[in-house]
Amino acid sequence: MSEGPKTDQAPQHRNDMYGNVDMRSEDDPNVSTLIPAATVVLIRDGDSAVEVLMLRKNSKITFGGMWVFPGGKIDAADYPGGEVSADNIDAAARAAAVRETQEEAGITVDAQDYVFLSHWTPPPGQQKRFATWFFVAKVEGAMDIAIDDGEIKDHAWLNPAEALAKHAKGEIDLVPPTWVTLYHLSLKTSADDVIAYFQQNTGLTYNTRVVPAASGERVAMWKGDAGYDEWNPDVAGERHRLAMPAGGFIFENTVEQY
Repeated sequence: MSEGPKTDQAPQHRNDMYGNVDMRSEDDPNVSTLIPAATVVLIRDGDSAVEVLMLRKNSKITFGGMWVFPGGKIDAADYPGGEVSADNIDAAARAAAVRETQEEAGITVDAQDYVFLSHWTPPPGQQKRFATWFFVAKVEGAMDIAIDDGEIKDHAWLNPAEALAKHAKGEIDLVPPTWVTLYHLSLKTSADDVIAYFQQNTGLTYNTRVVPAASGERVAMWKGDAGYDEWNPDVAGERHRLAMPAGGFIFENTVEQY
């Protein structure tokens, strides 16, 4: 992959979506308000392994050109009775997942078939930020995927390991939450294995902190990483992070079960 945009601190991978990373708290001035969102990871059994539905975003919109899972922001109408409440966020996230899957892929999946996979919060900053609930659901039979050719320009059923290989070669673009999710799925052998795993194990919460390392690369860290509390990727010890050098993503984990 070619080197992406640069900051005063470090060169960025072109799929490093995190923008300015100077802020350290949600209470810092000018930090943007988090926008609740939902994402759906639709999986099926392919000829040799699990496959996941990926959609390519229009290059002119948020996450433009990226290969993503179906999803979008949670609307007020997604909450029970249309009343926005933190107490009903899970129901709203599931309703948004159903709606976005229908709108972006033409597939209808019952909300109760969605299994919680993870929750992602980006680091504090001025850019548009989505706090996103990820769900996974298995689908079977012939799927007639219908994209609108507006927000979504293409689709494909991809084996997770093959998708990561394509990203490493620069053939597709993936933002870090998508990359890590695909990595997690690549460790499972079938769609049933994926569903069983997340039914039996609480999904992970990723409250992301992004800091340049002394080597110059930017590093996304999550709870359990030795450098997480100090916002310092150069602290020795346990690892739960995604290094994002211009040449490609590198995942390190000695903390969580994947």
